[in-house]
Amino acid sequence: MAPSKSKSWNPVAFAPWPVTIYATVVYLGLFAALLVVHHVVPSAPTNPAPEKGINMTQAWRDLQELSNNLHPYNSRRNDEVHDWLLLRIEDILKSNDVDFNVDNVQHINTGFRPWNATKPAPVTLFNDMVSNITFANGFVSPNGTITTYFEGTNIMVYVRGSEDAAGEWWKQSEALRKSGKRSGKGGVLVNAHYDSVATGFGATDDGVGVVSLLQLISYFTTPGQQPKKGIVVLFNNGEEDNLNGAHAFLRHPLSRFTHTFLNLEGAGAGGRATLFRSTDAEVTKFYAKSPNPFGSTISADGFKKGFVRSGTDYSVFNGDGGLRGLDVAFMEPRARYHTDQDDARDTSIDSLWHMLSTALATTKSMASDRSTEFDGSVTENGRVDTGSGSDGVWFDIFGRAFAVMQLHTLFAISVTLLVITPVVFVALDVVLRKSDRWYLFARKRYLHSSENDDPVELNGWRGFFRFPVAFVVATAAVVGLAFLLTKFNPYIAYSSEYSVWSMLLTAWFAVIWFLLKGIDTVRPSALTRMYSLIWLYVGAWIALVAATIGENRFKIGSGYFIVVYFASVSAALLISYIELFALPQKTVLAQHAVLAAPAGSGPPTSRGIDAAPIDERRSMMHPDADDEATETTSLLQNDQGATFRRYGRGHADANDADSEEPETKDPMLNQAYGGEQAWSSALPRWTWLLQFVLLGPINIILVGQIALLLTSALHQTLADGNAALPLYLLMAAVTVLILAPVGPFIHRFTYHVPTFLFLVFIGTLTYNLVAFPFSRDNRLKVYFIQEVELDSGINRVSLTGLGGYVQEIITSLPSAAGKELSCNNLPWAARNGLTSCAWDGLAPRVVPASETGLPPTVPPEVMFRDWLSYNISRVNSSVNAAVFDVVGKNTRACRILFNSRVSNLTIAGGASDPRFQQVGKEGSSEIRLWSREWEKPWQVHVEWRGDDEEPVGLDGKVMCLWNDADKSGVIPALDEIRRFAPVWSTVSKGSDGLVEGWKYFSV
Repeated sequence: MAPSKSKSWNPVAFAPWPVTIYATVVYLGLFAALLVVHHVVPSAPTNPAPEKGINMTQAWRDLQELSNNLHPYNSRRNDEVHDWLLLRIEDILKSNDVDFNVDNVQHINTGFRPWNATKPAPVTLFNDMVSNITFANGFVSPNGTITTYFEGTNIMVYVRGSEDAAGEWWKQSEALRKSGKRSGKGGVLVNAHYDSVATGFGATDDGVGVVSLLQLISYFTTPGQQPKKGIVVLFNNGEEDNLNGAHAFLRHPLSRFTHTFLNLEGAGAGGRATLFRSTDAEVTKFYAKSPNPFGSTISADGFKKGFVRSGTDYSVFNGDGGLRGLDVAFMEPRARYHTDQDDARDTSIDSLWHMLSTALATTKSMASDRSTEFDGSVTENGRVDTGSGSDGVWFDIFGRAFAVMQLHTLFAISVTLLVITPVVFVALDVVLRKSDRWYLFARKRYLHSSENDDPVELNGWRGFFRFPVAFVVATAAVVGLAFLLTKFNPYIAYSSEYSVWSMLLTAWFAVIWFLLKGIDTVRPSALTRMYSLIWLYVGAWIALVAATIGENRFKIGSGYFIVVYFASVSAALLISYIELFALPQKTVLAQHAVLAAPAGSGPPTSRGIDAAPIDERRSMMHPDADDEATETTSLLQNDQGATFRRYGRGHADANDADSEEPETKDPMLNQAYGGEQAWSSALPRWTWLLQFVLLGPINIILVGQIALLLTSALHQTLADGNAALPLYLLMAAVTVLILAPVGPFIHRFTYHVPTFLFLVFIGTLTYNLVAFPFSRDNRLKVYFIQEVELDSGINRVSLTGLGGYVQEIITSLPSAAGKELSCNNLPWAARNGLTSCAWDGLAPRVVPASETGLPPTVPPEVMFRDWLSYNISRVNSSVNAAVFDVVGKNTRACRILFNSRVSNLTIAGGASDPRFQQVGKEGSSEIRLWSREWEKPWQVHVEWRGDDEEPVGLDGKVMCLWNDADKSGVIPALDEIRRFAPVWSTVSKGSDGLVEGWKYFSV
């Protein structure tokens, strides 16, 4: 006998250490890569001029200047920003030696140079101090529809395209503009708003967008870089107060010229700029040119179906204007959004470069497009009609590649997969049965002969139900954890989202490993992997059916990852089917078992080939060729030996036995892995790795990106009143999706990784249940408003936020000490789930004493009374109509609120537009008045329905708003909150005005 051979380790065998090492490395590597891509913004170029016409140093200085103070629409600083932008635009055009026309510049003298009117100017600057709009289709309060009257102060720069019509076509008659008869193709609109909220410096909302527009002007006015299509760069004012600036733009002639748009926005305070929304697949292809694309169609579907409640100018340009375009915005961290942490210090030049480079590449692509896709006309009511385009599906891969397809293409792929893959597997079933290799669900095999008709046990059913049982138990565990967090510490994800993720991921992995490994140890099965894939296939098929219905009926493309998931599961399962062809025919196996069983051992089994000693089995299967044949010599001897030699070695982890006859390659003489069915030793040992490569990486990447996107978008919306349970259930569902690819292989893992993960689970569970949910870096946002009844002087300050925490914040304020709090839960959608608490606060000083004509020592009730003046005159006693004259001191924003609804209204000086209704279908309960001038008197004519027999009265409130909070002492109650509130909290605006003062009326 030859000496024993040393054992060798196969690095691709389906054995514990290879499976553990490869799977762990893949998951850890991809998780790390996903986190880096999601949170690390691509570095800005070290060269301050990365492209001709782009200056990053100047852009950063512009951002610092723009965001050095609060500048809401209703503030003096807002006017300063407006004038500064005009000067910056002129500086850019002068530095590029560009002549330009000026249209309707007022208020400041910037020394603009005249242009030779005999030739079309390459650039025209519009300072729109004329457009106004009255509309009632954008906002609804708890009491009904709101009508808004707004006077815009938008700034627009028109960069003429080389293919644009000559002359000042925007000065054509209204009838000609409405006809759409103009030469050239429609232009490109690029938009950002330059107002901030009253509680935020607006660095990313929307300062980065604004300075990106300045750099776009510089780029496209640099000699040699004129676009083919004209570009309209819009700096709109009033976005934060119901998207008013975008509505005002639709009143300008340039709005009829633009057909595509790019909106730059901020719903966070840094990080990467993501593609929030897109109108169609065709326009999304322009964004695909970005050097670092980022985003998923899931966010667009969230907006489309109302899951995301905030809005941007995108909805105005597309919904009311009829344009097709893109919405690119920052989305995290939301805790800093609309707070004083939205400043240049808390963002970065890298974030600025990410948005700027995206805007530049997208705009260049849009302006270079020569197709007829976006050609259109202007309808009778002035709306641009460029068609709707094709519903699109899009997503990025690691922030570098970007996939775009039409939704109907995804639908066709989905239907094809749903139909073809079952047919393929059924066909393989038939072939395997005909070839006598159908081991799935095979219990026994009979060898029909005159000598022996006992069954051979195949145990093909073994392991079929273990994966779904373990899957359900592990999934139930993470769902249970979601309910547990919701009950004991519902807001922990606000600051510790990755601790929650760690808890859920480790819990699911540890539970399913414990179950599958334990069962496999007791009852090993060679088909566990294939049965697991079959169950995954069934689940993915059902999910794909649902996704396909969504694609076809609801135009939802968010199921793109399910299509990929199903395709990868199908491919992995196909390999398992092909593996079965490597097995011996069941008839041959039964014959072998009969021959291998020792005399008197009873009925043969599939492990009967291991019952006799090797030498005895070898002599039974390969008798000496010189032995003389007898009557009992098997007729199958020679054929059988040849048949066995055709099969490769099995995948057992044990080495072959020592042999003096190395040419013998009978797999049935080898040991199967760990007590699994003996016939499984004929299966290839390496195919599991190919299956894992097909199944794991692509799904980890796609689902992992979705997980991070949803986490960033949602985990801090809890402060807005969103329920915690849906968030945790969503995280639990994604946990299952991201770990399911390792399920078919997990029973091969060694105990080391699951043990470590179980310890991580215990630690994170403990932390998540007891840790405080907010921190200095992730502050709880509460909403401030101060309301003053001007006639009586009653002054109430209120904070709105999460119940329990908002009371704790208020008790830390000196002015609230010992005072009774009046708290109630808010029922309407904008603040649903939050608690509002009010108390008698410090008196505001938003109107200087010098403007009231009263000494500073007068009581507040006397001082307040003069802040707002109004007069109401009934048209006559026989009709339900009245005229309101309203004016407020040191403000340009007032309101009229009605306890009933008005059916018609007219605002003196207001323009009408057939695209917009001035009152809601059932009337309006509120009129919001915004003026570009300070202390402007408004005159409003209203009509209301009443009794047909006789006129009825009308009552309500006349109110004005104040927002200037950039100086200490103007709103002492707000100053106090900023000074004394806990470090884990921050304050944001609770309404359009920080201070709202009103008087009652009745007519």
